[in-house]
Amino acid sequence: MDLFSRSWTALRTAVADVPDEDFERLSGCTGWLVRDLVCHLVIGAQDVLITLVTPADSEPTVDAVTYWGIVELPTGEDPLDALIPRLAAAYGEPRLLKFHFDDVGSAAGRAAQLADPAARVSTRDEVLTVGDFLSAYVLEWTMHHLDLIAHLPSAAEPPAETLASVRATLEKIAGTPFPASFSDTDALLVGTGRRSPTDAEKAALGEFAARLPLVIG
Repeated sequence: MDLFSRSWTALRTAVADVPDEDFERLSGCTGWLVRDLVCHLVIGAQDVLITLVTPADSEPTVDAVTYWGIVELPTGEDPLDALIPRLAAAYGEPRLLKFHFDDVGSAAGRAAQLADPAARVSTRDEVLTVGDFLSAYVLEWTMHHLDLIAHLPSAAEPPAETLASVRATLEKIAGTPFPASFSDTDALLVGTGRRSPTDAEKAALGEFAARLPLVIG
């Protein structure tokens, strides 16, 4: 839960520091501008709030790692994915989108701090503990932090401890470790297809390279 707070605080700070003119830049999410990504983060914060007040009595069906799975590459045809750019554009001004994100994001952060980590909640037709749910979201926040700054070279990176944690999660999902020569950031970017591996990285990956990218959802 501490990593959730660190990753979420870092991401919210990074969004607040993005100059208004950079909201029209491309993000690391294919087809989305920075403003589209921030709009997606508003929905993510809402998901956290909704899940934390959706109690479950049954035994957990997933944990922080198995919450995620390998999915197909997005095509842009999913209704929600298609809605995001239109919804983001409707804000008109970056300051309005920033305000809404900060408002909902602050609430999600407070709710996470107040939640009982042992309590069980339900989301996506699964049951898991609050602690596992918030731990799972460290992957979401950290990967989207990398997406946010993909074309903003002066922006702050995610905390080192969250990068390391998400790398470990991705390796558990894949069932294979990344080469030790890969930095945590490179492992995440190459592993999820956000960056193509260099020839040297392909050689280091060996047979694992053929299984990439790992599209997590």
